[in-house]
Amino acid sequence: MIIIENTIVSDDVVERAFACNLQACKGACCVSGDSGAPLDYEETKILEDIYPLVKPYMTEKGIKAVEQFGKYMIDSEGEFVTPLVDGNKECAYTIFENGMALCGIEKACREGVITYYKPVSCHLYPVRIKKHKEYDAVNYDRWDICAPACTRGQKEGVRVFEFVKSALIRKYGEAWYQQLEGAARYKEEQEQERTA
Repeated sequence: MIIIENTIVSDDVVERAFACNLQACKGACCVSGDSGAPLDYEETKILEDIYPLVKPYMTEKGIKAVEQFGKYMIDSEGEFVTPLVDGNKECAYTIFENGMALCGIEKACREGVITYYKPVSCHLYPVRIKKHKEYDAVNYDRWDICAPACTRGQKEGVRVFEFVKSALIRKYGEAWYQQLEGAARYKEEQEQERTA
């Protein structure tokens, strides 16, 4: 593991290969799962504020889910999450284009309607952060629907932390990310020496 400031980063984050392959998975992470996208408390306020601007990008089912469950909700583990369509299907903010599940919030941002990109947890995926009292555990979340992303990452030589660079900088800052890069390089050099 790698310790940076108040975070403990799993070795998998710097060692495993990963690069999303939307053509293969069709955005399955927006549709599959037991719960909505995890949200920081601050993001619940943001969703309240931007909802009128995001609503035109949403599906009828997504709008109905927000009307039924709210712009965000609390899941069985007591965490803030986005609501799901029919309580157990895709995220309420999911849109579908050309057979792919995409984020309506992200589309609104890309079109300049809002400045909020999308929930940090979505931007970070496959990295998941578990908050503890004294530190954040920064882990790689393995999910079978992401097998094509692992294959693509291996082929292109992209590791998890490199794939989510902009999201990690958004969450922890540039200086934190530079420390992670340095730690990853050091681990790589150590491994090369060990196997030489």
